[in-house]
Amino acid sequence: MTDATERIRTYTGPELAAPLVSTQWLADHLGSPSMVVLDATVVRVDRLGGGYGWLSALDQYLIEGHIPGALVADLVEEFSDPRGEYGFARPDVERFEEAAAAVGIDDAATVIVYDTANGRWAARLWWLLRSFGHDRVAVLDGGMTKWKAEGRPTEAGWVAPAGGVEFHARPRPELWADAAQVSAVLSGERDGLLLCGVPSREFRGESGLRSRLGHIPGSVSVPASRLVDRETNALLDAESLLAVFADVIDGAPHIIAYCAAGIVAALDALALAVVGHTDVAVYDGSLNEWAADPARPLASG
Repeated sequence: MTDATERIRTYTGPELAAPLVSTQWLADHLGSPSMVVLDATVVRVDRLGGGYGWLSALDQYLIEGHIPGALVADLVEEFSDPRGEYGFARPDVERFEEAAAAVGIDDAATVIVYDTANGRWAARLWWLLRSFGHDRVAVLDGGMTKWKAEGRPTEAGWVAPAGGVEFHARPRPELWADAAQVSAVLSGERDGLLLCGVPSREFRGESGLRSRLGHIPGSVSVPASRLVDRETNALLDAESLLAVFADVIDGAPHIIAYCAAGIVAALDALALAVVGHTDVAVYDGSLNEWAADPARPLASG
């Protein structure tokens, strides 16, 4: 029996009752055996000569600080497939297992994910972990914004992950959708509701960085920004979320959530899970893939 196997059988992290944990819950459980805290923040950077790219917020983590004991989860490279045609493509099983083990996640770990944004990056990693069979994962409600606002401790510098860890994926392909499945919903061959999480102006086709703008016809617009409190970055309470999703979950069939690159769609999926609606898949390629094919319809307004 390997040391990693012994550790898995001996220790399990704290139990989770919901897909969210509060800042108080995390403060009470910091340092628990088999608990991994991850900073999943990604920042946009402008490129010389025009355009932009994405980087894991390592400088921010090292210099400005992070929750004590938290490690960096690199969503740009390690937890995505750099060979994908579109940014943030989900990795294959082998790559995900390596990425999870590299930040100390084993099969028994309780994982808490946060970011310094409105929770969209943390939600993306939460969705990835669940889609590879790991249910012991939750998002820190309010992330670093709420943590700091409450005067809770932070630390700067690098935190090294535990070594000798193995993660064994159990993929759940039903948590993902592709362009063919979206097309089947559009044609009526498949029951489903398309939920778009991009900002309202982008949904209407008034802004965006793609050559073709707009949304997939028949979609319901629920911008991810409407799901969080603007001051604390915490998700709205359940009653408010139910009001936001009123046109979505009232007798709704299977939901396919999408956005530009499958990031804020995960925040929509997280909010839906909070109010008990879990029959959701995320369209990984989202509008970046859909709009790239001129044969696929887009709507505006």
